[in-house]
Amino acid sequence: MTTATASIAPLEVRGISLRFGRRPVLRGVDLDVAPGEIVGLVGANGAGKTTLFQIITGLADPDGGALRFGGVEVLRVGLELRAKLGYVTHRPQVYAGLSARENLELYAALRASAGLATLAADPLLTRFGLEGASDRPAATFSRGMAQRLVLARALAARPELLLLDEPFTALDRDGRALLAEALAEERSRGAAILLSSHEIDALAHVADRVLFLHGGVIAGAVTRGAQTAETFAQAILDGWRQR
Repeated sequence: MTTATASIAPLEVRGISLRFGRRPVLRGVDLDVAPGEIVGLVGANGAGKTTLFQIITGLADPDGGALRFGGVEVLRVGLELRAKLGYVTHRPQVYAGLSARENLELYAALRASAGLATLAADPLLTRFGLEGASDRPAATFSRGMAQRLVLARALAARPELLLLDEPFTALDRDGRALLAEALAEERSRGAAILLSSHEIDALAHVADRVLFLHGGVIAGAVTRGAQTAETFAQAILDGWRQR
């Protein structure tokens, strides 16, 4: 198998399973995310959402199943694929002793050493409302400001596939609005986006489809279509209550 693809979207997950000891976490997960689509993932705490993201990004190995990126099945998610991914974990990971700008510049320098391009730091900081704090150490940031910074870093590489684990956590109303706007822009340029969230109202404003992870499988889905965000949010809640 090879990880060299012209584009890594769509993402296709087929029959992914994983056990922790005797406890099955994922029992055969199937899902797809197309270019220019935002797919939400809803599940209870411990349902396996973070584990699934770790498998997709190559940070954990499944017991069974297959991953396809851009129609190509891969046995292992290597560096070439990861260079085209953007991943935000459920806890922001930043270099506390560096400023916001320095965090982004370090990321750009690491990518440049591999011959990879990265967007400039200052426009990204402005995009997420951090221009006034760009030279402050990240150690002084609130949880919400740190979240804005890791979101900016994830978009710096213009990823073809973006995975966001609870991206709305700690964001205030303005931060959520900035994230929603950024996700719409990423979708418009053709990125495939998979995000998990317990924030149903926020999710309903950005997602095209929402999948329910329950019992280790995708146990249902709802599609927005022509619904308003408010109606879609209710459909998500109703769908989840049926699990």
